[in-house]
Amino acid sequence: QVQLVESGGGSVQAGGSLRLSCEGSGFTSSYSSYCLAWFRQAPGKEREWVGTIDSDRSSKYADSVKGRFTISRDNAKSTLYLQMNSLKPEDSAMYSCATDDRFRPYCGDDWWGYKYGGQGTQITVSS
Repeated sequence: QVQLVESGGGSVQAGGSLRLSCEGSGFTSSYSSYCLAWFRQAPGKEREWVGTIDSDRSSKYADSVKGRFTISRDNAKSTLYLQMNSLKPEDSAMYSCATDDRFRPYCGDDWWGYKYGGQGTQITVSS
């Protein structure tokens, strides 16, 4: 059974940094071939795509986080990371990771397009 567990959330002042982790388990094929994605959802708002990283370690980001957030992966540990710098109050949200347990040539930006998603970790940025 595939599980994704996020960690690293917390409270930080504006301008600060946090690094989130998403540890996966239960995969029956090569984690290194998977698309991996981060999403976030603030109270009263729709879930928003943050970014993705593909099997070639090529990453894409939403305009709202580009230049401030960096996605990386450690395939040996089946772990996805999100380094968040220059945090803003509007970055406050529940952050969740998502993946499929198969190769896809295109890593989408739709939460419902992924087979597995984590429960999330909360980020609160104060001004």
